[in-house]
Amino acid sequence: MEYYDLIRLRESIRNYDPDRQVPKEILEKILDAGRLAPSACNLQPYKFLVISSSPVLEKVRASYNKVWFKEAPHILVILGLREQAWNRSYDGYNSIETDLAIAMTHIILAAENEGVGTCWIEAYNPAMLKEALNIKDNQVIFGITPLGYQKPGFRKVMNKQRKPLGDIVEFL
Repeated sequence: MEYYDLIRLRESIRNYDPDRQVPKEILEKILDAGRLAPSACNLQPYKFLVISSSPVLEKVRASYNKVWFKEAPHILVILGLREQAWNRSYDGYNSIETDLAIAMTHIILAAENEGVGTCWIEAYNPAMLKEALNIKDNQVIFGITPLGYQKPGFRKVMNKQRKPLGDIVEFL
């Protein structure tokens, strides 16, 4: 798909076919886009957890109580390794959130390109998710997204509402 069409047509998907797994080769292709994402000083301070097994899915699904989320055959959790991220010397700014946002964006766009639905979620219960996955104290859960194909008959809304470019861009 042409890149700008990909961006224009991508939507957050809240419809998943629980009986249709995404093939491992496609998941790896999508995750490779995250691996290839730029990060400050190329430190790549992240880890991608792909949850596909029923027992772990059940624990992870409890952290976000939406029916459509519970139907996704895979859930991706993006972890940040704060100590491995770049720090700006002037003020101590840590690039972890920026690095993870870039990686997640690459993953979401690659998934769209492969026909796999995603929905970037931040409204999960972090304590519950951390416990479910035995996340270490030095790891930060940055975000989660289901990964999956939509149920038969699903149609995108195609109603992306964004501010006009002139409202958010200023040429100096």
